[in-house]
Amino acid sequence: MRPTPTNLSPTTTTRLPVLALFVTLCVIAGCSTAPEPDADPSSATVATTSGRLHGVATDTGRTFLGVPYAEPPTGEHRWTLPRTAATPDADVDASRAGSPCPQGLPVPGDHPAPSEDCLTLNVTTPRQTDSDMHLPVMVWWHGGGYTSGAGSSYDAQRLADRGNVLVVTINYRLGVFGYLGMPGMAGGGDFGLADQIESLRWVQSNASAFGGDPDNVTVVGESAGAMSACAALTSPSTKGLIDKAIMASGNCMLRWPDGGLYPGVPAHTPYASRADNQSTSVEAARRLGCSGDDAIACLRKLPVDRLLSVNAEFSDNLAYGTELLPDDPAEVIRRGDQHQLPVITGGNHDEQRSFVGGLLMAQPDAVTPESYPDLIRTAFGPRASEVMSRYPLSRFPSAPIAWSTVTTDAVWSCPTLEGARLMSTRAPTHIYEFADETAPNVNQITTIPQGAAHATDTPYYFDLGGKNLLTTPRQHQIGDQMIDYWTSFAHNGTPRITGGPDADAAGPDTSRVLQFGTTATREVDYAADHQCGFWI
Repeated sequence: MRPTPTNLSPTTTTRLPVLALFVTLCVIAGCSTAPEPDADPSSATVATTSGRLHGVATDTGRTFLGVPYAEPPTGEHRWTLPRTAATPDADVDASRAGSPCPQGLPVPGDHPAPSEDCLTLNVTTPRQTDSDMHLPVMVWWHGGGYTSGAGSSYDAQRLADRGNVLVVTINYRLGVFGYLGMPGMAGGGDFGLADQIESLRWVQSNASAFGGDPDNVTVVGESAGAMSACAALTSPSTKGLIDKAIMASGNCMLRWPDGGLYPGVPAHTPYASRADNQSTSVEAARRLGCSGDDAIACLRKLPVDRLLSVNAEFSDNLAYGTELLPDDPAEVIRRGDQHQLPVITGGNHDEQRSFVGGLLMAQPDAVTPESYPDLIRTAFGPRASEVMSRYPLSRFPSAPIAWSTVTTDAVWSCPTLEGARLMSTRAPTHIYEFADETAPNVNQITTIPQGAAHATDTPYYFDLGGKNLLTTPRQHQIGDQMIDYWTSFAHNGTPRITGGPDADAAGPDTSRVLQFGTTATREVDYAADHQCGFWI
């Protein structure tokens, strides 16, 4: 995604999308009981609760695309909790991805046009599979600020093959369709999360049909997908559905100060209280001409394009204080009441450069030496002078890089370290940092150097749009190491790296972390680099 804000007025109350890969591939790459698995798991035809799937087998593996895991949330079922797809007698063409969920940006890839009938998933197996393998299952929840993206944008064959794992990538409802929460609406504010959880139920019922182990499921998410994965660790509804979690560039502890995401965007976290979510929903409905006792019925009659006009307001609006999320996920982590499961958490060294670069593409003069002190004052209030002392303009090549560094440290890096420290007291926790300055510029940002910006790590473990974007020997080495790190963890909870140091577990005082850097993979003093003693 090109992270270009849609409304940067200082008075806006819109929560703009948190970039989390909607890659411009058109520029870059051009719960029923499961049926008995087929006798030959290497077959391109597999029996599941969703029907008899006719996928594609090649010399690199098997894929089953566009598999329905829930009934279409359309018509009277718009804004209802997902209903299990239980059609074992159906014949399903699983040779092409399903429709992405409705969203405001074009979705690259080979798939039909976006549609509300979008609750599908894609299964990728390794080259060699047999029924006795009991492969670990990795379930990918894509990013996109809760408002964009699709599982089909991520080709998982390289990940499945090198790691010897089964990979499932999913679509889930986005924006107004996924996070609207009107008063009296059952499941309101959480439909996207409910879809993600329903995908896990599908995996429980069907993983064995592909040679996978339903008792060894790792949820993997990036950005909004990682924020969802962290929330899922705090949900009573996921007990028994998740065995491990990997969270890339997102966790429960992230927090944006005033103007910290984009100028004019108020302070927020990845989650919203039920009251705030309802307030946003009621106001959005009012602007769409739907209010009063008939508001929900009125909204269900509106066309998709009309509803998409308020889509951006539901970024970071995953609701808590609900049945799925009884409490703020950050508070649950602070109390140590999350599911006690092994976790990998991490992020990118230059996360915020994607957002600042996108801002500058829309407003070239948004971050200047003159405006930098004002941005600091707005974001950090009484601490502004301390922040200016720690991040003086003289230390940086430009004001945009200075502002990117401040917000990366305050919003992303140090809250990620805080989360790792807290979770480590309850279960094995590992933390890493992706820091390859030569990473592919997947967001097509040209205003400032991107370095290891948000989402630039994704080409290292996925082929985006079916194309491997890694070009140098070191990039390929990092990609192999990151895949090894994640998939060894998926196998047995202990991450290992080929040709790299041991991946030590974090503790409550951890400051050094494993870094996948431009020249080497090594431990670094992450806390010092990101000034976390100041921020947490």
